[in-house]
Amino acid sequence: MSWFTKEKVGIEKSGGNKVTFPDGMWIKCPGCSETLLSKDIEVNLQVCPKCGHHYRISARKRLEALLDGGVWQEFDADITSVDFLEFKDAKSYQERIDTALAKGGSKDAVICVEGAIEELPVQISCFDFSFMGGSMGSVVGEKITRSIERGLQKKQPVIIISASGGARMQESILSLMQMAKTSAALAKLKSAGIPFVSLLTDPTTGGVTASFAMLGDVNIAEPKALIGFAGPRVIEQTIRQKLPEGFQRSEYLLDHGMIDAIIPRTEMRAKIASILKMLHRPTA
Repeated sequence: MSWFTKEKVGIEKSGGNKVTFPDGMWIKCPGCSETLLSKDIEVNLQVCPKCGHHYRISARKRLEALLDGGVWQEFDADITSVDFLEFKDAKSYQERIDTALAKGGSKDAVICVEGAIEELPVQISCFDFSFMGGSMGSVVGEKITRSIERGLQKKQPVIIISASGGARMQESILSLMQMAKTSAALAKLKSAGIPFVSLLTDPTTGGVTASFAMLGDVNIAEPKALIGFAGPRVIEQTIRQKLPEGFQRSEYLLDHGMIDAIIPRTEMRAKIASILKMLHRPTA
């Protein structure tokens, strides 16, 4: 019916002609309700220039913003998940994998690269939330562990950028085992005196929060990021109490000593470089 047809926004010009704007040219910020040009938000690393609201950003865009020249060398890009349990809920696990792969992005929920931040070589594992909600299965655990081991071998700092809904239920106990696997690798890194910086973004939840995401020598977060293990509704039902305002947001965690700093995305590259230069003294 005609009232369901969405028309392009237009304005009248002198002479009765109407100028129309392309779809997606404008966006209303959920933080301040300002209507802004989409390109103004894009050039500001998906951060509202008016109020600082942080939109979610893709893994590759984040890496481009952090690394010198926006370039890196990717490792283990072709490792993909396998439905070894033949798990099925509403869909089979293999169908979910195929759907995620068909998007044409990452082959799994984390991208592991080597690059440099202000000329300091680093190993970075960056979660891709678009791949099955950034869930951690066997492939994610293996790729992150290899990234940590490369940092150990090359004596390079390790950065993990988390954005995850937690462990991947379709892999059952094997997904939970990745928590122990990655944590053990980080223990070796710590023993060698090589820094690990954990960056928590919106959202970082479940098994990822419960394991390596909170094990950094420095744990930092973006503003207002959702960070927690169980969801607030589950917690309220368990403890039978109303949770405080802003519970599980990065500001609440900072106030209660769970993280070390909140850093706006537009300042992230410079701040991480500063942290690494304080913690790491490269050897010849």
